[in-house]
Parts: sequence; structure tokens; C-alpha cells
Amino acid sequence: MEKEVRSIEAQEADVRCLRRGRTIEGYAIVFNKESKDLGGFKEVIKPEAVDGVLERSDVLALVNHNPDKGVLARSTKGEGTLVLSVDNYGVKYRFDAPETALGDEVLWGVRHGDIKTSSFSFSVSGGQKWEKREDNSYMRTITKFDEIYDVSPVYREAYADTTVAFRSLVELRTSEAEKAASEAAKKIADLEEELRKKEAEKASTDVKAADQVDVQDEVVKEVDKPTYAELEVYYKNKEVEMSKFNK
Repeated sequence: MEKEVRSIEAQEADVRCLRRGRTIEGYAIVFNKESKDLGGFKEVIKPEAVDGVLERSDVLALVNHNPDKGVLARSTKGEGTLVLSVDNYGVKYRFDAPETALGDEVLWGVRHGDIKTSSFSFSVSGGQKWEKREDNSYMRTITKFDEIYDVSPVYREAYADTTVAFRSLVELRTSEAEKAASEAAKKIADLEEELRKKEAEKASTDVKAADQVDVQDEVVKEVDKPTYAELEVYYKNKEVEMSKFNK
């Protein structure tokens, strides 16, 4: 499963250490907060995205997502030195900085404001929805993480690795383009069929009109050329009428 990385802006992360001791805490994930543009899309994480995920994940607390520098704390299936809790705002992490060079570095950085941001890495497959907005931009809504890998205090906002999400966006755009092309082809085919029907109806009407003209011509021909018997009766009647007139 490929990882993605997201960061929380400093004003939202609230990375801090308690006044006494070596405890560091902050938010790794914020719910229902629309992200900035991630390269053609924005993103929001729903609260249900973490349901049951923390309990089955092996989550490390790192610095800048780099395990090579060492591990600050760990939560394995919800237990360990890294405490992860969920509230209405998001997912909060808490751990005691170990008494190591790395722990001292992080503690110093948080106390003096050098470390202000948190980041986390995760994977998502089916637990996402894409929506095209009126301005033709896209919104990705994460409804279920597959796994969360680490939460990291970072000196600077980590690079948002959106390779996996971008592939999903490309697939969505390709699907939309194919659908649009299919719909356009169907409209053209329907229009051509409609035109064919109209041409057929027009041709049928023209044939009927031509047949009617032929019938009328035949009637005229019959009227113009009376039979011999008709002419004989006609002239006899004329002779009768003339004889009456001469008397």
C-alpha cells in the first residue's frame, strides 16, 4: 500500500510541550477542514475515516517522517508509548520525549518554537469520494483510512505527497472524458437517426402526393375524352331542344 503525507498548518497543529516534564502533544489530523490546493484538488477528512484504524495500525512518532534518525514513541494496535486519542477536532498524539539525542532535540525545538507543525502519513484505497465543483476543481473526501503509519513533529510543513491521490484524480478525469465522449457520440447517432426518419417520412409524403396527382390526371383525361355513346346521346338531346325552339 502506497503512502501519502499531509501536514497541518502551525496554527492548527498546536504542537507543544507541557510546562513540566518531557511530554509533547499536538494534533496530527484535523477533521472537516478543507485543505489548501494540493495540485488540482482540495481535500477534507471526515471523522469516521479513523474509526477502527488506530486500533489496528502500527504508528510511529518520528521527526520529519524519518525513521533513520530514530523513533520517539510507538503505538501498536492502540498500545505503547505513543498515545493517540480522537475528539471532535481530530486525532491528537502525545508522548514523552525519550532521554536521547533525538528526544532532547525535539523537546528543545518545541519549547523554543522551532517545531510548530505536525504531519502524518497514511494510505487510502476505497475510502474516498471525489466531487467536481462548479469551478471545475475537485474535492477529495477521505471517509476511511486503510492505515496510518506515523505522526511527526516537523520543522517545516512536509511536502504533500499526493502521487497516489493524483492518480485517482487522473482516472476520474479520464472516466469523465470517456463518458462525455460516449454521450456525445450517442447524441450524434440519435440526431442522425432522427434525420433519417424525417427524410423517409418526407419521401413517403412525396410519393403519396405524386400518386394523387396521377389519379387527378386520369380523371381529367377521362373527362376530356367522352365515349362515342355519350356524344350520341348529347347530340340527340341538342336536336330535340332545337326542334322545340323552331316551332
